[in-house]
Amino acid sequence: MPRKSKAEYPPGWPEIARRVKQRAAWACVRCGHPHAPEVGRCLTVHHLDMDPSNNRWWNTVALCQACHLSIQGRVDMDQEYLFSHSEWFRPYVAGRDAFRAGEIDDEDLIRDLCAEGA
Repeated sequence: MPRKSKAEYPPGWPEIARRVKQRAAWACVRCGHPHAPEVGRCLTVHHLDMDPSNNRWWNTVALCQACHLSIQGRVDMDQEYLFSHSEWFRPYVAGRDAFRAGEIDDEDLIRDLCAEGA
């Protein structure tokens, strides 16, 4: 069954999306392809939990259109996975888990911890 957005985009969405893309150095966090609309590789922002009103760092990911389409119907933040998460996905899940547990979900700290544990 196709996954659908759970809410509306907030006011100021273009600025939020721009910051997410800047945070990713204007490249897809999954495949690394740079934003290149002239060759059909536009950078987009995906909400991993399908809730456009949730713009926490761990829920907004910069993806090229190809990766966005590939994961949108398959990647579910709440699904239990048999194997460990992909390297690009690991910090987002860790950030979400820290937030839910009431812990500090500092992006830099979590990314560093995920890189050390890789």
